[in-house]
Amino acid sequence: MSARTHDLGRIGIWAGDFDRLPAPEVRRAAAAIEDLGFGTLWFPETTGREAMAHAAILLSATRHITVAAGMTDIYARDPVTAAAAQRTLDEAFPGRFLLSLWESHPSLAQDIRGHRFGPPLATMRSYLDALDTAPFGPPDAAVSPHRVLAALGPSMLALAAERARGATVLGMPVEHTRAARTILGDGGLLAITQLCVLTHDRADTADLARNAAAAALPNRHQLLRGLGHENPDALDDRLVDALVAHGRAEDIARRVLTHFDAGADHVSLHLVTTTPDSPSVRQWEQLAVHLAL
Repeated sequence: MSARTHDLGRIGIWAGDFDRLPAPEVRRAAAAIEDLGFGTLWFPETTGREAMAHAAILLSATRHITVAAGMTDIYARDPVTAAAAQRTLDEAFPGRFLLSLWESHPSLAQDIRGHRFGPPLATMRSYLDALDTAPFGPPDAAVSPHRVLAALGPSMLALAAERARGATVLGMPVEHTRAARTILGDGGLLAITQLCVLTHDRADTADLARNAAAAALPNRHQLLRGLGHENPDALDDRLVDALVAHGRAEDIARRVLTHFDAGADHVSLHLVTTTPDSPSVRQWEQLAVHLAL
């Protein structure tokens, strides 16, 4: 296992629907993911549970799996609070919490949180400066090395290489993984989240895969054009297949391997289902078998 990923494992689960579940179900689902052998449990932060409290729930419900706050909104808390929260979790659960910072979105930052949305790169750089110099936290707490940036474009990936352990990339084709590895260089962690629809018959879930691809389009148009998808809004079959791995468990396992071949260190699986209000335990089990966890 790469030194970059010794605490993440090779394969994780992106729990994008955990905010839809009551806390007792979240705890049981987290324990199931750990018991199946996945190395990291990722979750986003949008308008559901607060990220640091959510991480504490997941860490308390498990024994050894890494818990990654995969899209921690920098407008949700000031850097001093973020640093204190990360240091508190590091103290309570040594080496098990990974903080992934996200520059948010104008509608979330302004319309929902009531902040002024700033230029993403400059705002993230300033946030990192304040995070590194934040004075509060548990006694003798140091700046944690367990930090990555949620990144898509080359500028944010370059900042991740400069100021963080690496980057996490959500919902992009394998060609983007190859480009991201070039920007991060040999030393930076590259954690990919792959959108997945698990099915025995692709025709039965074609609409679900297309909807998942459509939901991923915002903020990706220019990047996708650069990868040869000239009209992303058309959502042709080639683009849907590039964004969403849909098919049998062995098909998804093959997509995971292509990300590793392109330079990924870790791949988390974001299962999109027709029942988002229920944990996908049986599907996680199928994937664990085919990924030889």
